[in-house]
Amino acid sequence: MAVTEIIDFLKDKADAGYLTGMKRYGIDNTNAIGVRLPELRKLAKIIKKDHQLALALWDTGLHEARLLASLIDNPAQVTEEQIDNWTKDFYSWDLCDQVCGNLFDRTPFAMSKALEFSAHEAEFIKRAGFVLMSEYAVHNKKATNELFIALMPIIEREAWDNRNFVKKAVNWALRQIGKRNEILKAVAIQTAQNISKQDHKAAKWIASNALAELIVTRS
Repeated sequence: MAVTEIIDFLKDKADAGYLTGMKRYGIDNTNAIGVRLPELRKLAKIIKKDHQLALALWDTGLHEARLLASLIDNPAQVTEEQIDNWTKDFYSWDLCDQVCGNLFDRTPFAMSKALEFSAHEAEFIKRAGFVLMSEYAVHNKKATNELFIALMPIIEREAWDNRNFVKKAVNWALRQIGKRNEILKAVAIQTAQNISKQDHKAAKWIASNALAELIVTRS
């Protein structure tokens, strides 16, 4: 399918009610037309993997086209430069999370970029760092405990950031790592307890939320 055909297809699937409703979930719909994610996933299965088409779809700037790009791109062909360029374009949490969870976490650069982005000043780039940690914890079943244990000081270090989309991602990373196994759960609980001692509102929230889930899960 050509880019123009895909855009026409997406316009046919657009839902004005859903477009308006996106704002209720904190999604920036400025560049969107209102196509639901299940429709994008159906289309992605038809298109299959196509790196060049993914790049072209991203360049349209259309929200749904960019979500679709993350679904059809081939992780093996994604470069560090592409990750940097796409991440700079993040303006909404759903775009950030879908791109990281559908594509970036499956590349060889996932953890190096997670470390790099975790200290970034821009809200959605920083969020991307912790979303990558979260998604990697879910999808990479062969990753070692040591890899995730090494992330705990970074999670603890950045727990001060009170920006909504950052603190929620830090919390998400902590919880997802803790849910991998009993060893990581114990480490995550200790990290959460350390974070709870920080004199920051965000840190208190991250710690209490994580502990509420991890301790219950542990028992």
